[in-house]
Amino acid sequence: MPSTLIVESGPADGAGAATTICLPMAAGIDGPEPWPGTNDVVESFEAPDPALLARRGFAAKVGDSLVLTSGQDATVVLVGTGVRASADAETWRRAGAAAVRAAGSGSSVAFVLPAAEEEGGTQRNAEAVATGALLAAYRFEEYQRTPKSPGPERLVLLAPGEDEASLDEGIGRARALCAAVVFARDLVNRPPSDLNPRQLADAAIEFLDGAPGVTVEVWDEERIVAERLGGLLGVARGSVQPPRLVRADYVPPDASGEPAHIVLVGKGITFDSGGLSLKTAEGMTTMKTDMSGAAIVLGALGAAAALGVGARVTAIAPITENMPGDAAIKPGDVLITRDGQSIEVLNTDAEGRLVLADGLALAAEMGPTAIIDVATLTGAAVVALGGSIGALFSNDPELRDALEGAGARAGEALWPLPLAEAYRDHIDSDIADMKNMGKPGQAGAIAAALLLERFVGETRWAHLDIAGPARAAESGGYLPKGGTAFSLRALLEYLDTF
Repeated sequence: MPSTLIVESGPADGAGAATTICLPMAAGIDGPEPWPGTNDVVESFEAPDPALLARRGFAAKVGDSLVLTSGQDATVVLVGTGVRASADAETWRRAGAAAVRAAGSGSSVAFVLPAAEEEGGTQRNAEAVATGALLAAYRFEEYQRTPKSPGPERLVLLAPGEDEASLDEGIGRARALCAAVVFARDLVNRPPSDLNPRQLADAAIEFLDGAPGVTVEVWDEERIVAERLGGLLGVARGSVQPPRLVRADYVPPDASGEPAHIVLVGKGITFDSGGLSLKTAEGMTTMKTDMSGAAIVLGALGAAAALGVGARVTAIAPITENMPGDAAIKPGDVLITRDGQSIEVLNTDAEGRLVLADGLALAAEMGPTAIIDVATLTGAAVVALGGSIGALFSNDPELRDALEGAGARAGEALWPLPLAEAYRDHIDSDIADMKNMGKPGQAGAIAAALLLERFVGETRWAHLDIAGPARAAESGGYLPKGGTAFSLRALLEYLDTF
């Protein structure tokens, strides 16, 4: 289950059984106002005077909430949705999250959806509310002796005049998506000594077991050597833990003809010490997060199978630790990658691009429709875009625009950055085909993307550098403190277009 929260649909009069009733409120000209149709479900509720709500600091902005004392047995929580005309899926995701955060521990919550104004609106809004609620209810408490309050136990979605089938369809999609997000978040949050490359591969097998149309294979060190994955083997040399590569394939069961084939490649560094180019103590504290890309692409493939997307999807996850052991690669070493290109390693802490080079070369050999890689790759991306926006690079404008739009619909902002022609010589090497570092202090995220581009040939390709938003410093909305699985939902939005 994605969390301990149970989400289900209910009859239009189901609010009576709830201990907490959540009502969405729009930001009107004169103050907060109920959405049309919500009073049809909770007939005894009368919205307080807008001036009173304003005095209590409730302006019905998106994500706002206000707990009211009502004359009924149930507590009423007002949830802000902003201006009605601007309400979209992200509005309802944030409303669902606000409902969970405002409701009391152990409560049963009824969330009243307004009447849909367009065809299919009830299903889409139900999916969004359920997604926000499930993700906001997420907790990682495996290592806590006394877990914190889990929040509400049950959320029932109600909609006036709607059959439950529309609600159930939206809720079902939310469950499948959130199960994948939680899979990825749990892996990212796990202590690095409890998630070595073998354990991550085992977790992928367990998660994908029984998924319709999915096959999984794991390459051990002997197979990785035979497949000439020199970048992955080079990074792995400093660790006593042997590397792994996970390849998972999903084939649509009802595909007619030749479906589009999308290959997802995810960086899987289960702990990044920096290697011999050692990070600072502070710099290492969150480096268990460095396998986010692998967790995300494997989770996305599982969700694609659960939702029955029309594209064939392959996920490739090269997995290793980056440690400074006695066999570790040294600055100045040269690695030969899967496709025969050589990389001079000037900084062993720029290791993600080395393992991705092999993954991208494997992906390109498949002749896919498109390749998308996901990685917590560069601090430069964080400097440029902060902790909430991912960097998007692509050699194909149509793919770039499609992913940017998918990110917008998913509430995961992706900002396009250029593969600048003027910076291509930043990674030229005197002794190899390229070096793994650009010019110090200059366009580091772009230099890394330009290196990756050399391994995809003519294939349509996009690179998502999620170093900033992969981890949240504080909880808020539907994002918990810790691993976020940022970009997984955007990938599903994109895959769902096929």
